[in-house]
Amino acid sequence: MGVGPVPLEPPLLRDGPSALTSRAVTTEAGCAKGVLHRHFADFDAFLADLVRDRIARLDGHAAALRDSAGTGTVADNLTDVLTALFGSVAVAIVGLVTSRDELRARLRRTTPTGIPLLTEAAAVVASYLTAERERGRVAADADVDTLAPMLIGAVHMLFADRKGTPPESGAVRKVVDAVITGIG
Repeated sequence: MGVGPVPLEPPLLRDGPSALTSRAVTTEAGCAKGVLHRHFADFDAFLADLVRDRIARLDGHAAALRDSAGTGTVADNLTDVLTALFGSVAVAIVGLVTSRDELRARLRRTTPTGIPLLTEAAAVVASYLTAERERGRVAADADVDTLAPMLIGAVHMLFADRKGTPPESGAVRKVVDAVITGIG
């Protein structure tokens, strides 16, 4: 069963992963707790489906980034996609994944290494950098498989304070520029 629009995001964003319970989700949805358990074996099964849904949504970012290859600047394209990615609920999802052992164990079936969502986001960025390398806009010897997680990790750190003001595009661009200097 796909998750679709879920009342999880408001309590997760507002109260953080430690306050997220099946009761918080069903209260936000205005339904009985049993409704959630009718569709999922337990709360972690629900959360795993939610995270997989968010990972699947990376396809939209991947398509937009792939379409931008060869246009604009590499730094602008990366800044745009990373800002969109981390300006969403992604930072809260990462916190959720890292705070719940059983959820991480379930997600290991589809993301055996790294942090689910961030690992897949790094693959999107690596694919884009590879496309730019094929067009000659990134150096032939650039290690895109190392650069991609560096970009994901560094930009994630900018957005990691879920209660603070998100960084401006210029701050993201500064990190992108620092990571990709010398590859173009």
